Amino acid sequence: MDENFQEEQFTGIVKFTPPLYKQRYQFIKDLVGKYKPKKVADLGCADGTLLWMLKFCSCIEVLAGLDICASVMKEKMHRLSPLPGDYLQPTERSLTVTLHHGSVAHKDPCMLGFDLVTCIELIEHLEESELKKFPEVVFGFMAPSIVVISTPNSEFNPLLPGVTLFRHPDHKFEWNRAQFRSWALEKKRCYGYSVEFTGVGHPPTGMENVGFCTQIGVFVRRFPQTSESAQFEKTTEAVYKTVFKAVYPSLKDEKYLQNAVVSEVIFTAQIIKRSLLDHLMSEHEEYEEKNTERKSKFQPSVSCLSEDQKKLVVEKSMEPFVNGNVAYIPLAIIFSFPKVNRLCGTFEKLCKLIAGKVTLSSDGSAVMFNSEHENEEN
Repeated sequence: MDENFQEEQFTGIVKFTPPLYKQRYQFIKDLVGKYKPKKVADLGCADGTLLWMLKFCSCIEVLAGLDICASVMKEKMHRLSPLPGDYLQPTERSLTVTLHHGSVAHKDPCMLGFDLVTCIELIEHLEESELKKFPEVVFGFMAPSIVVISTPNSEFNPLLPGVTLFRHPDHKFEWNRAQFRSWALEKKRCYGYSVEFTGVGHPPTGMENVGFCTQIGVFVRRFPQTSESAQFEKTTEAVYKTVFKAVYPSLKDEKYLQNAVVSEVIFTAQIIKRSLLDHLMSEHEEYEEKNTERKSKFQPSVSCLSEDQKKLVVEKSMEPFVNGNVAYIPLAIIFSFPKVNRLCGTFEKLCKLIAGKVTLSSDGSAVMFNSEHENEEN
């Protein structure tokens, strides 16, 4: 839930740097860095700020947000859409971001299979009936590997100017550390989790006895997930409404992979061709009286190739050549360049991806370029 505005007003006895909400989000980012989850769900995601931060984590392939207020989610959900640069340079990972409208007191199969579920400043907004259902939904039904729950520590409230009862008018309760600990220990016993307690928002010097401003419980599932959730997936009816979905371009999608490979093949072949023509021109100028044919082996002493690439050319006896006004760049040498090799994996896949997209020799073994224009320039 979004409480950023209220927290920024706490400038009396205590001022948090960075702001408390940023410290909570950073805590989650650090946790993601440690455990490398592929699928992350944020319950009570509000305007999606945490999801926006997490979309830059390279390990994450699926992000989902859930909130009871659809209008709040829609305010800034455009930030979760791919940018033009994402299409120009697709990454090797896939990423799907989805926002759902619904209650954490209800079960929906779209929330199954997540590695990490975050509940940041959420539970204190729940009605008593919702709070009773919440553990079974999250720990029992969703059953992720890790659950992070943060909530205000009421013992810190006297240090916050203007706070009389609760920090936010929508809060239904605020627990002290003993109350949160008691609730968390009961849930971890019931659902087979371990739990560690920590927090963010350090108290002022001399007041350490009040604890963190935000208390956090990190729950880790102790045993492998059973087939129980799979049964739920078949029997539980969908109740959430999807309000946003974005699928990012990825090299795992053959359409984007093909575009990337074709571009890299043309770029690499152009480099080799230009180097070949430069060499031929240099050779022609130096040995003009002896140069009677236009076909020449490609020499590995070209300055624009790296040492490793030059070595590959020599070891594999690869021979780009010019015949008339056409330069022939063997696919074998192009495939030996690290980026092309990494993108394709196999020579057969390279041939498949560029078929019909690049002009090839009659036997399909080399990329062909017209070299007349380059010779005129030289």
